[in-house]
Amino acid sequence: MDIHYYDELIQELSGLCGILPEYWDITGTKHIASLETKKAILRAMNMQIDTPDDVARQINELRWKRWKSFVDPVHVLSVNVYPIIVPVYIPVKEGEEKNLTVSLLIKEENGNEDKFHYSGDALHVSEQQLIDGMRFIKVNLSCDAKMETGYHALTVMCRHPETIFPGGSDVIQKTARLIITPDACYMPPGLQKCRAWGLSVNLYSIRSEKNWGAGDFSDLQRIVEWIAGLKGSFIGINPLHAIPNSQPFGVSPYSPISRLYRNFIYLDMEKIPEVAASDELKKIISSKKYRQEIENLNKEALIAYERIASIKETILRKAFDIFHAKHYSRSTNRGKAFRKYLLEEGDALARFAAYMALYDHFSGKGRRRGDHQPCYSWQEWPDHYRNPSSQAVEAFRNEHKIEILFYQYIQWVTDGQLREIAEDAGEKGMEIGLYHDLAVGSAGSGSDAWSYQNVIAGGTNVGAPPDDFSPDGQTWGFPPMLPEQLRETGYELFIKTMRRNMKYGGAVRIDHALGLFRLFWVPEGLTPKDGAYVSYPAEDFLRIIALESIRNQTVVIAEDLGTIGENMREALQKFQMLSYRLFYFERNYPDPSFLAPDKYPAMALCAVTTHDLPTLTGYWSGRDIELRKQAGKYRDEAQWQEQIFARERDKELILRALKSHGILPPEHPSDPVMIPQMTPELCLAIYHYLTRTPCKLLLVSLDDIIGTMDQQNMPGTVDAHPNWMQKTPLTLEEMKKDRRFVDLSEMLKNFF
Repeated sequence: MDIHYYDELIQELSGLCGILPEYWDITGTKHIASLETKKAILRAMNMQIDTPDDVARQINELRWKRWKSFVDPVHVLSVNVYPIIVPVYIPVKEGEEKNLTVSLLIKEENGNEDKFHYSGDALHVSEQQLIDGMRFIKVNLSCDAKMETGYHALTVMCRHPETIFPGGSDVIQKTARLIITPDACYMPPGLQKCRAWGLSVNLYSIRSEKNWGAGDFSDLQRIVEWIAGLKGSFIGINPLHAIPNSQPFGVSPYSPISRLYRNFIYLDMEKIPEVAASDELKKIISSKKYRQEIENLNKEALIAYERIASIKETILRKAFDIFHAKHYSRSTNRGKAFRKYLLEEGDALARFAAYMALYDHFSGKGRRRGDHQPCYSWQEWPDHYRNPSSQAVEAFRNEHKIEILFYQYIQWVTDGQLREIAEDAGEKGMEIGLYHDLAVGSAGSGSDAWSYQNVIAGGTNVGAPPDDFSPDGQTWGFPPMLPEQLRETGYELFIKTMRRNMKYGGAVRIDHALGLFRLFWVPEGLTPKDGAYVSYPAEDFLRIIALESIRNQTVVIAEDLGTIGENMREALQKFQMLSYRLFYFERNYPDPSFLAPDKYPAMALCAVTTHDLPTLTGYWSGRDIELRKQAGKYRDEAQWQEQIFARERDKELILRALKSHGILPPEHPSDPVMIPQMTPELCLAIYHYLTRTPCKLLLVSLDDIIGTMDQQNMPGTVDAHPNWMQKTPLTLEEMKKDRRFVDLSEMLKNFF
């Protein structure tokens, strides 16, 4: 093998596949992707690269793929583009194009049809290529149809009087997806003129007198009513995605098994109609045994996910049995409503429910496993169950129809409780209501990865390169989507993901919005230092998000932290997506002083902190620095001391910023700098600083207001910190009576 020639081919193929040859890190250092990394990523993209001939063949296929495809599988266009141009690629001999007739049929979402016919001079050849001995021409079909935004189908048919096309045919026909989109995301009428504030809540962490050991939807409904009364416009909550609910690896809301469906642990069991109407179930729940277990779960210092999920699933199974017998089998109105939901959700829900049933079966949960070892990842299942379309899976679905229906029922009742809260928020006068959070991806062992193997890469993880926050870089434990395969499938999974996460939400935060443009791939067996960026079809993504945003009337917040180019921020702003600005990071770089409020952008949400960063109390005390030291996150004592010094400096800079803007009394030039302890007054002063920004939205952390010490998650740790398991130090009932929230509301009413 000619190694030099092979390496050159790998470089060329990498470019065609969107692997970026280099990137600049946060310190301004350029990193060049190695050949080893590129080869690993190409394999994850299902490229055959064992020999130079393999690579050359892949290059040839990719280079001419569009020409050989006849029509691109998907076209994403602005509603303001007129006329619509559809490129068509036709294999035809020289001079034979004059005998071609081409027809184009557009079936709109609303049922309307538009037909166009082209022949003779109307078929203007704009370009031609000789590919593998065959001549191809490119013809741009111009359509003067003025269509509404939406998802349409276009079918192109090309005829010739003789059988000249490959395969011995006189006709070529293909149907593609045509997505017509608005040019900007939704913005509520009130927010166009005014600004709004909301409360950020980690729902699972809420302690209350009524929940079963973790915050639930009834807690959320009470928070909505409470904050609406304080004139807040929205409640920001953690992702509600489905997770395993197993400790310690299966409790992160940002590492779900599916981003399409939700975690049943948030259900208020006693509000499920089958439970509320059953004397038997009410008796079980009120029994001494159950009440004692619920009381024990509430007393636990940390959230006991597995026990909470187990006790709720027990009740859910009994509730489902009642529903199946009384409603589903008899086709009552409630049974019909469920059937309608199943029809609307279609195969996506059917596959999710099948995955859950298979997971139970192969993990041994509640089943007789014999001598088999439990399997917790679908990659460990027997081969014939790893493909969701296999005969074995189909046979399993037929054999376990009731079990699969049970998991569909869980999602239905979850959907219902969330819908009620969203409706209640609107009735209470909240301009936005629920503000959802969309995780970057889902676990490689989960439902989405099993169901959509054709568009999700294997053998690699998404992550981040080394930076000041994570000197060793990060791997996030889930695989990326394959850009080219997403296009081939008409972006179906991306569309479903956006649509479901905007449902019942007046706002959605897209975590790591940089991933709409490029994602950092870290192949298995390599470290984040060896990763590389892969580009994505950002324009198409942004347009689809805008379409779903308008349809669902959902404000979009793009989390644009980290190393993100200004061109990316400009693209996000072009589509009216709000920037995400954190007080901790908004500085006058390279000077560490804090940015003046009037320097913040108007089209943004501002906040102090997030789940991955210290609370104000923790930040002020240096608690996060101490915990990172205990977890071994510093190279040496010197690095730890540097962090302590920088924190003391930053606290002083914060105080100076507050004083310079008249929020705290100015200091006398001769006075020594005195750094006070964090107090409710100082906490409010920092939020007061953010009210002076022009940002459309202000997100206030509940943990900041009640003085929580520890952050919910410490990136880069698993069991060295109780990630996602900490409860609020106060109950919801206590918080609703806490004067600090009244003081917050009084301060905010002068600005919002």
